[in-house]
Amino acid sequence: MQTKQLQWTLLVVLSLIWGSSFILIKKGLIGLSPYQLGALRIIFTSLFLLLIGFKSLAEIKIHQWKYIAITALFGTFIPAFLFAIAETKVSSSICSILNSLTPLNTLWIGFAAFGLSFKRSQFIGIVIGLLGTAILIFNGKQESSDNNYYAILVIIASVCYAINVNLIKKLLSDVKPLSITTGNFVVLLVPALVVLFSTDFMTVCTLPQTQHAMLFIMILGIVGTGIANICFFKLIQISSPVFASSVTYLIPIVAFFWGLLDYEILTPLQFFGAFVILIGVYLANKK
Repeated sequence: MQTKQLQWTLLVVLSLIWGSSFILIKKGLIGLSPYQLGALRIIFTSLFLLLIGFKSLAEIKIHQWKYIAITALFGTFIPAFLFAIAETKVSSSICSILNSLTPLNTLWIGFAAFGLSFKRSQFIGIVIGLLGTAILIFNGKQESSDNNYYAILVIIASVCYAINVNLIKKLLSDVKPLSITTGNFVVLLVPALVVLFSTDFMTVCTLPQTQHAMLFIMILGIVGTGIANICFFKLIQISSPVFASSVTYLIPIVAFFWGLLDYEILTPLQFFGAFVILIGVYLANKK
């Protein structure tokens, strides 16, 4: 498969996988706390990746492990808990739309911290994207102010993703995607176990509701995190950071249809805010 075809194939596959992640988080929260959910997501992914990628760890040079640890923190650990906490108050559809700020954050962080240049149209895109975010979060009387604060957690997570994309492109481009992904979760396994067992998980783990929720998170961990991260790191390496993060164009569309099936409905103002964000993302990625 030619590089261009592979780029777009990975982009579509990732949008389908990650677009489904938000509804899986929502279902997982029915029987798990946000901290249990985030920790289990990391643990399931770690165990899966150790099975398929343990040998690939030998390809990571000693000096690269510090970069693996940093990308694990920003690309997985922090966002896993932020999204779980946010979805206790914010719909899965809104979370997916706010996550589409990742390309904009990738652009300005790349400029500010990694020396990437951008055009005037891209700067305008960032401003428009921020305007759409403001509309989406502060949408009059449709949401409580408490929910607005939780929505900000999703924005922080998108900043973490943007930092991660730039770090991988700059520091780990010569490392195979499976090695990066497996290394990330080897680093995170022990911290995730600490978080999990600091909750009341052992008390509730035998409850049918908890076990049912764990099935959703196992799917999320193996497919939505493990396999998806391998595909994403490959996409970063064969394309640009901004193109790779543009998967968030399509994620809200997939998440929105899952939300409709689960009786989530966006207000007209939220639709408008989402549209404004996507215009901003488009301008930021326009060549």
